[in-house]
Amino acid sequence: MKNIIHQLEDLLVRVDKTWKLLDLDKSKVEVGQLQTQSADPALWNDADKAKRIGQRLAELQKELATWEGIRKEITDHVDVAKAAQTEGDESMHDELAAKVAALEKQFADLEFYILFDGEYDKNNALVTFHSGSGGTEAQDWAEMLLRMVTRYAEQKGWTVNVLHLAKGQEAGVKSATLQIEGRYAYGYLKSEHGVHRLVRISPFDAEQMRHTSFALIEVLPELDESVEVKIDPKDLRIDTFMSGGKGGQSVNTTYSAVRILHIPTNITVQCQNERSQKQNKEVAMKVLAAKLHQLEIQKKADKKKELRGDYQSAEWGNQIRSYVLHPYKMVNDHRSELKTTDPEDVLEGKLDQHVEAFLRWRRSQK
Repeated sequence: MKNIIHQLEDLLVRVDKTWKLLDLDKSKVEVGQLQTQSADPALWNDADKAKRIGQRLAELQKELATWEGIRKEITDHVDVAKAAQTEGDESMHDELAAKVAALEKQFADLEFYILFDGEYDKNNALVTFHSGSGGTEAQDWAEMLLRMVTRYAEQKGWTVNVLHLAKGQEAGVKSATLQIEGRYAYGYLKSEHGVHRLVRISPFDAEQMRHTSFALIEVLPELDESVEVKIDPKDLRIDTFMSGGKGGQSVNTTYSAVRILHIPTNITVQCQNERSQKQNKEVAMKVLAAKLHQLEIQKKADKKKELRGDYQSAEWGNQIRSYVLHPYKMVNDHRSELKTTDPEDVLEGKLDQHVEAFLRWRRSQK
C-alpha cells in the first residue's frame, strides 16, 4: 500500500506542476470576470459579444472542471490508501493499483496541453486556403483540405465561420478563409500551416492518369484587443462587391462584401459572410491585422535564420505534408516524419495523430 500512496502523491505533484505551467489560476480569475459580464443584462444588446463570452466561459469552466476533478480524485484516493495502510487492510490494493493506472493515463492525455506553449496558442484561428497551379485539379484539392479542417474543427466542438469563399469554375475552390472559434484552436491548427501535396488518379482525367496537386494553408491566430497593430488608412484600398454569403436575397443583391488591399505589402483580404458592409469591413480588418502581425514576426524569424546561415525560402516544393492515394496509400509529414497509411481518415478530419506529432517535433527543435 505504501507504493500506491507514493505513486498517487507523485502524480498529484505533477498535476500541480502542470496546473502552474498552464496558468490555470489566471483562468479561474478570468472565469469570475466573464461570469460578471454574463450577469449584466446590457450584454444581450450585442448578441455576437454575448455569444463569444458565453462560449469562452463554457470552455474555461470545462477545462478547470477537468483539472480540478483529477486533483480531487487523486487526493481522495490518497486518503483511502492511507486509511487502508493504517488499518493494515490490503484487500483494496489491486483496486487502487488499477485506479492509479487509470489516473496516470488521464493525466498523460491532459499533459498534452503543455505542448501549447506559444503566445497565441489559446486563441481562435484564421485559416486561409489557396489552390496551387493546375486549375480544376488543384482547386478540388484545396476544397478537400477545406473540408478536412472543417471536419476536424467540428469534431473538436469549435465554431466554424466562412469569411470568404471563391469557388472554382468547374469544381473546388480557388481560395477560402475560415474563422475557427475555440480554445486552443490556433495551437492545434498551426500544424496545418504550409503547402500540402496530393498524389492521386485524377477524377477529372478521362485517361485516369496520376496527378500531383498542391494547395497552401495559412493559419494565423486571431488577435485579441490587447495586441495593437497600427494600420494607416492611407495604405488601404477598400472595394465592395456583391456578397455570396448568408443573409438571403437582400445580401446577394447589395454591395455588402468587402475586399481590402494593404498597398505596402500587397496583402489582400476579403469578407462576405456578415450581413452588412460595416460588419464585413470590421472582420476583414481583423484578418488584415493578423496577417500584418504575422508578417512582422516572420521577418524577425527570417532575419535570425539568415544570420545563422540556414535560411530557406517558402516554395511549392517545400511541402509540409504529402497525401498519396495512388499507387499506395500514405500520409507523410515531412517535419515530424510521421507516416500513416490512412489518408482517407486524415482527409475526414482525423488529424490528432499528426497534430500531436508536429507539436512534439516542434518542441524538440527549440
